[in-house]
Amino acid sequence: MPSLFDPIRLGAIAAPNRILMAPLTRGRASARHVPTPRMAEYYAQRASAGLIITEATGISREGLGWAFAPGIWSEEQTAAWRPVVQAVHDAGGRIACQLWHMGRLVHPDFLGGEPGVSSSATTAPGTAHTYAGKQPYGEARALRLDEIPRLLEDYRSAARNAVAAGFDGVEIHAANGYLIDQFLRDNANRRSDAYGGPIANRVRLLREVTEAVAGVVGADRTGVRLSPNEPIQGVEDSDPEALFTAAATELGRFGLAFLELREPGPHGTFGRAAHPPVAPAMQRAFAGPLILNADYEGDSAQATLDEGRADAIAFGRTFLANPDLPARLRLDAPLNKDVQATWYSQGDEGYTDYVTMDAL
Repeated sequence: MPSLFDPIRLGAIAAPNRILMAPLTRGRASARHVPTPRMAEYYAQRASAGLIITEATGISREGLGWAFAPGIWSEEQTAAWRPVVQAVHDAGGRIACQLWHMGRLVHPDFLGGEPGVSSSATTAPGTAHTYAGKQPYGEARALRLDEIPRLLEDYRSAARNAVAAGFDGVEIHAANGYLIDQFLRDNANRRSDAYGGPIANRVRLLREVTEAVAGVVGADRTGVRLSPNEPIQGVEDSDPEALFTAAATELGRFGLAFLELREPGPHGTFGRAAHPPVAPAMQRAFAGPLILNADYEGDSAQATLDEGRADAIAFGRTFLANPDLPARLRLDAPLNKDVQATWYSQGDEGYTDYVTMDAL
């Protein structure tokens, strides 16, 4: 079985190791969702990853409802991503842009008071992270059938901008209770048209978005992220194994670069109950490289590869705090601990100031 330090081909992307950087929202863009110079330093510091997957990046104004998160729908945003991508390339790395539509998790404050859109007229639990602080979510409206072609074009446009910015590929964010996940799962999708009801209908938007994006950047430079088994941000499914196996089967027809799964352990994320693992059934249905992300440490990550349960591992908060994570894992060196208070702050503290082994 391969080592974490062995190279892997993810479609057209030649990754030098199987230690990927998972997408991590950091809140360091401008209030207009434009990438900033400090983001170039942050990502370049982590260029030793087999592949960096950027923080979730909004495909449209309608789809982005997180304060100081970056977008990629405008010329200004695209131009500001170029030096970020170039800094990673100059440091010898590879970087893919994660394309994000938050759906009902976009607070009306981001939309001039208008409601967000979702599969159905529903309200997410909890509070939104807005410029005015934490606020309860508003009720979303159901996306109309005649709006779906426009949504698909938003994905195409964002994908074209990612190509123009120089990214090595893209990842479609279809996980964590955001728009595509809201269409996939039956407690959030109450539609009675071609996008609701049976599983074959609920996976339709995922398939169409994937087709749209892959048509721009190439299937071999397109990945997808799913979170198959736990209730998250208010979305859940009554039969997750059937749903996500069907989704993996559909995605397997495209010849994608990879499929990334965020699947927590038996106690779920933040203590929430999780269903039995769905990843094994999805792995059988998807022929391409499978990447798992679930709070792995070095030993557990290697054991997962040894058991053949994944082809690579995506590390999140561990990479946040350890810019030189592959080197530390290779040497079994001590790891920095991340500081939660600085996850989403706007400064350099807790962002670009985590030390490498060379600085110790």
